[in-house]
Amino acid sequence: MRSLSRATALCKSSCSLVFLIPSSSLALPPSPRFRFSSFDSTSPSRSNRHRMAAAADTPPTDGAAAAPSPSSSSAASAIDFLSLCHQLKTTKRAGWVKRDVRDPESIADHMYRMGLMGLILPDIPGINRDKCVKMAIVHDIAEAIVGDITPSDGVPKEEKSRKEAEALDHMCKLLGGGSRAEEIAQLWKEYEDNSSPEAKMVKDFDKVEMILQALEYENGEFYFLCL
Repeated sequence: MRSLSRATALCKSSCSLVFLIPSSSLALPPSPRFRFSSFDSTSPSRSNRHRMAAAADTPPTDGAAAAPSPSSSSAASAIDFLSLCHQLKTTKRAGWVKRDVRDPESIADHMYRMGLMGLILPDIPGINRDKCVKMAIVHDIAEAIVGDITPSDGVPKEEKSRKEAEALDHMCKLLGGGSRAEEIAQLWKEYEDNSSPEAKMVKDFDKVEMILQALEYENGEFYFLCL
């Protein structure tokens, strides 16, 4: 447990996560410029003729400020957000649990294959394939907090939507707001409202993935789709 706590603290204190750092701030310092030391013909040491000083010249100061690095709070927010999303990996899909499926898929399993469906989607006029991939991997993200609520739970649709919207808002705040949080919220809302061609496509992904998973369970997970 001590090692785990230490690792968590290290992650939260790190500001060098690649996905948090703008490419401009990853630029390496200027390469050292090598210069040869001057040769003094009067010097008693002939080794000076072949001596190379590998000292880096100090770049001139022009008053330009260095690109700011992301704050530690931004890194910590991302780690907190991703740690919460871990619940998607461990929470089993309720429909399969209620049907006594042994070792059922998780919410993340379901969303991952939907993301792959978007990735292999052929080009269709009016459909943004990249948007479909993004929408697929966030459409159930609020279930990291509220769990997988099914119709058999007896929760009214309006109440389910309210709970999930509140959960999503909490997750976006946990991420620290900003453009990425706004994008996640917009994609989720678009899917919930079924308000775009991509949302309609991803709704179809949701149904197809469930049917495919049911076939795999029915056939002992040895079902192969032969084309």
